[in-house]
Amino acid sequence: MKRRTAILISGRGSNMVSLIEAAAAPGFPAEIALILSNRPDAGGLARAAAAGLATATIDHKAYPDRESFERALDEALTQAGIELVCLAGFMRVLTPWFVERWTGRMLNIHPSLLPAFRGTHTHERALAEGVLIHGCTVHFVVPELDAGPIVAQAAVRVLPGDTPETLGARVLAQEHVLYPQALRMVAGGLVRLENGRVVRALGGG
Repeated sequence: MKRRTAILISGRGSNMVSLIEAAAAPGFPAEIALILSNRPDAGGLARAAAAGLATATIDHKAYPDRESFERALDEALTQAGIELVCLAGFMRVLTPWFVERWTGRMLNIHPSLLPAFRGTHTHERALAEGVLIHGCTVHFVVPELDAGPIVAQAAVRVLPGDTPETLGARVLAQEHVLYPQALRMVAGGLVRLENGRVVRALGGG
């Protein structure tokens, strides 16, 4: 059985598209069952609807506090029978309550080789530090920001004359490859979270 997966977005959803396209393959172990956004104007919602996928909006501005928003989010995911969650440009910091509800079942992608350059402006910081290798990381989500156990990484060389834009474009191209690979591993049971550590089955990367 394919694992019912939700993708959470706040914007255009470029990583969402790569996940949708990968999951359309017959042998892919996850089914994209819901695209959910905290912003009604998120461009990714129209793209998902055009692909024939179920979409939903839970506008965080309509809730008095973070807890009530997240309880509505959790209810929507539960009602849709969601088993796995992929954050794809979801611009909300999630509370420990929500993260712990979905421990081992929620993934995020970050545009750096974690644990380097947690947080924002990763490409600018990588160039400022003079690193030779940069990249992206898919990790299980934990309460601490960008600190979860690593599922998969992809690296790119930093080239002479790179700007944050040129470097970021090459990293994004790798994100579009890496995120579907990571979801395939987790949904297929090749990678799992156990006692706070990633456990890999044979062939699990």
